[in-house]
Amino acid sequence: MLMQNETIYFYSWKKAYFEFSNFSLHPIVIDGKTYATNEHYFQAKKFKNYSYSEEIRNASTPAKAKSMGLSRKFEIHNNWDEYRIKVMKDAVLAKFTQHSQLKELLLSTGDAILIEDSPTDTFWGIGKNRTGKNTLGIILMQVRELLRELN
Repeated sequence: MLMQNETIYFYSWKKAYFEFSNFSLHPIVIDGKTYATNEHYFQAKKFKNYSYSEEIRNASTPAKAKSMGLSRKFEIHNNWDEYRIKVMKDAVLAKFTQHSQLKELLLSTGDAILIEDSPTDTFWGIGKNRTGKNTLGIILMQVRELLRELN
C-alpha cells in the first residue's frame, strides 16, 4: 500500500501505472458492445453518426480511434462538453470493474493522488506546464472510492 499523500503520475506505456491510461489494451463491454480500449469507447460516443461511431469502435489501435475522434466531418453531440465527463466515468468504471487485476491495482494506490501526466492535454491531464485540470485522474480517484464502497 502506498503512503498517504503520495502522487502517482501515469501516461506513458513505458512507465508504471500505464494501465490507468485510456490507451491500455483492456477491452470493455458497454451496452452489449465490446470496445478494445477506453479510448475507443470515448471517441465512438462523441458522434451522432452511428456508422462512424462503429468505425471508431472497430479502429485497429487506440491512437487510430483518437485520430478519428478529432475529425469533424460528422457532427458531434451538441452537449459533448458536459456529456464527455459521464462517458469517461462510464468507461473508467467499466474498465476497473470488468478487469479484476486492474481493480486491485487501482485499490492498491490507497489515497495517492492520481495524475495523468499528459504533456499536451490540459483537460484530461496536467499538460506541459502542469497546470491542467487532471480530469481523468480525478475520475480515477472517484472510481477508486466507489470500488472501496462496493468491496
